[in-house]
Amino acid sequence: MSPSRIRLGTASPATQATTPETISHLEQIARRAACKKIDILLLPEAFIGGYPRGTTFGCQMGSRTKEGRDEYLQYFQNAVDLGDTVGEGGAGAGEAWVKRELPQTNPPSETPDKTPKRGDGTREELERIAREAGVLIITGLIEKAGGSMYCSAVYIDPNHGIIGKRRKVMPTGIERLVWAQGSPSTLRAVTTTIRGIRINLAAAICWESYMPLLRQSLYAQNINLYLAPTADGRDTWLPLMRTVAIEGRCFVITSNMCVRTNSTSTSSSASTSAILPTPSSTVQEEDPSAVHFFEPTTRVDPNLRRNSCVTEEGFEIALPSPSPSRARQQQTRSTQRRRESVFDENGNEIVLPCGKGDATAGADRSKSPNVRRGAGTGTGTGNETVVRGRKDTVNWSASTSFISRGGSAIVSPFGEVLAGPQWEDDEGLAYADVDFEDCIRGRLDLDTAGSYSRNDSFKLSVEGLDLSPLPY
Repeated sequence: MSPSRIRLGTASPATQATTPETISHLEQIARRAACKKIDILLLPEAFIGGYPRGTTFGCQMGSRTKEGRDEYLQYFQNAVDLGDTVGEGGAGAGEAWVKRELPQTNPPSETPDKTPKRGDGTREELERIAREAGVLIITGLIEKAGGSMYCSAVYIDPNHGIIGKRRKVMPTGIERLVWAQGSPSTLRAVTTTIRGIRINLAAAICWESYMPLLRQSLYAQNINLYLAPTADGRDTWLPLMRTVAIEGRCFVITSNMCVRTNSTSTSSSASTSAILPTPSSTVQEEDPSAVHFFEPTTRVDPNLRRNSCVTEEGFEIALPSPSPSRARQQQTRSTQRRRESVFDENGNEIVLPCGKGDATAGADRSKSPNVRRGAGTGTGTGNETVVRGRKDTVNWSASTSFISRGGSAIVSPFGEVLAGPQWEDDEGLAYADVDFEDCIRGRLDLDTAGSYSRNDSFKLSVEGLDLSPLPY
């Protein structure tokens, strides 16, 4: 990777059954990201603490149940205490919290070095993970302060610790039942430098990205990286991310959880206790000769999800549904053997002929950096996550179905999908090498926060938020 390029990464992991297990899972992902030489990693909305999809907390208009209150109690206990205050309008303590200037609230102990001055130690643990991995991590979490919970996101710099925190200003729908509103003052972008390249980044949490004025408040701060942790896995989400990238002439990373139907994580229910399996922590270094590629992919799951292919522009095109018998035949062939292929210098895939000795021959051919081994050589159906840029392979069993399919992706300032969307993969990493000067190149014809804003006629102000642009 060129020193002038930055490797952006994202993933679609599900929340684990308890908060300590989720933080441990986050550490595994961070280590794998470090092995892939990822510089900046985004993880989903509410990843720590969980997104209680499907629950009502026993509430109806005018009534609440005892069981719902118990469910809320457990959800509150899964939330993390970062040592921040409530603050005016949910703003927290701002820079005073970031710089650790707030007074100590935890009682002193015999091991003061191991006891945080404030909070439950989650902040210190996340900072340790980022520092040891050498990765800038942005993760969604459920934060508790006072008697309320906030859907938050923290920016964790490997060299400086947490450099900023967002609190979602507008929870959507029933989210408002359990999440308090954060202050717009938390929309302040943060800046850091990686290998001499300045990164100005800010997060819009889930449907905050549907708030045009909120988006403009981020563009006005001269961001070049827009972060969108979300719980929205619909097909309409990626087009929005592409619009944001073009509109702001910035790179966009989005991350959404992939949650299996048989999962008992807090992402699917707030009242679960079983532990999800986690991916192996044994990771091999990336082969530097590995080629970048992007290819159409077709898949059939047991629910007869329609096959699809993905165009070079990143559009997914659904193909006609196969008959059940045809689907079973395709599933069987995928499990038994997938044809191997090579890529020419232009990135075109050439499928190789198969014969009786195909498996053995393939083992020899795989020594070439341009040969891709078939994904169906192991157990399961051999399905895999395909991304533009790099990919991790994932297998799932024929009985797997999903509550949330993920869809994490990375988009360029010109709207090109560089990695993803990462569907039905709760283990892989999607990443791409980018040149942040593309953000300036894009402003040749569109500068939404500058000349194109016509700020002589259109005025924007945000209560408590300094919209002064960050330096280049």
